[in-house]
Amino acid sequence: MPGKKSAALWLEKARTAGREAGAAWREGSGAGAESGAESGAGAVPGPAAGLKHFREALFGWFAGFHQAKRPSFAEALSQGLVFRDGYAGSSGLQPEQLGAPVPLAGTASVVISVSDEEETIGRLLDELQRLPLQEIIVVLNGCTDHSFAEVRKRSGILMVNDPQRLGHDVGRSIGAALAGGDAVLFLDGDMAVPAEELAAFLYEQESGADVVLNNITGFLPVYGRQDEVSRCKLFLNQALGRPDLHSNSLTAVPHVLSRRTLSHIGTSVLAVPPKAQAAAVLAGLHVTAPCTVDVIRRNRLRQSNSGSHNKVAQLIIGDHAEALGEAIRRRGPRLHWTSLPRAELAKVRNGR
Repeated sequence: MPGKKSAALWLEKARTAGREAGAAWREGSGAGAESGAESGAGAVPGPAAGLKHFREALFGWFAGFHQAKRPSFAEALSQGLVFRDGYAGSSGLQPEQLGAPVPLAGTASVVISVSDEEETIGRLLDELQRLPLQEIIVVLNGCTDHSFAEVRKRSGILMVNDPQRLGHDVGRSIGAALAGGDAVLFLDGDMAVPAEELAAFLYEQESGADVVLNNITGFLPVYGRQDEVSRCKLFLNQALGRPDLHSNSLTAVPHVLSRRTLSHIGTSVLAVPPKAQAAAVLAGLHVTAPCTVDVIRRNRLRQSNSGSHNKVAQLIIGDHAEALGEAIRRRGPRLHWTSLPRAELAKVRNGR
């Protein structure tokens, strides 16, 4: 972490750069076509074009000033916020019109699996439209409510509507096959997560990760009180030689996969998330869990996913068995574990 003086200096640089970029935009640099007033002196360019210019200016400044070392997401967001304030103050636009100020270099797609979530999908889409995304893909999964109508209220969204309920995992697999971004963010329609929390996953992927998992470790009880699903996730990661991942898994959202990951493991395997995770680890891809979203508190309880031995839990346990089977097929029955000779075991036992 930088010192207080260093952090304050960066924030002041960001604010100044934002003011200069906003002033240039207000004076008509690259504007014109979407003016919100009659052309002439004092005309303020329209918010859609201003948003585009703002994102380009933010990334240009960020990339230019952070060539040597990429800052943490918290630092990048802090700088983005003051850049946005400076830009808004001199451009005539409001900060909320400029969305979440996240400096992303590549293109990003979002895949949302939706199953009767008319009450939350609209709020989630509102948050996503605050981010610099290439595309939003919504897979309607056997919906019988007004989810379709809620999605249709917003423009520029690709919808896939399957009348049968095939499950969120199959929906993610379908959406991933359609996505064209450098990174793909996966979500469920029942969680309206703030844009800034979601942006952290995309930022970490651009920082070098291939798979960015949601770190839910802090929300889980001690091992003796964990449910069977959490224990299966933990065991799979240990069997793959990644105990550092704890119980974090592709079974949970949000998570991000890079284009490199999708090219290595394919999109069809996403229908079995633990198997996809095993494939990514076995391929030597960079799998990490640096971001945290409280999905346990936000998760919508349904009859199928609550209670002991519920249907969803049994499905996930079966998915983990399939993932272990695939790992054993590739690595052998010992996986990453090795058997020590008896003499070596004795030394370990005796502390020598």
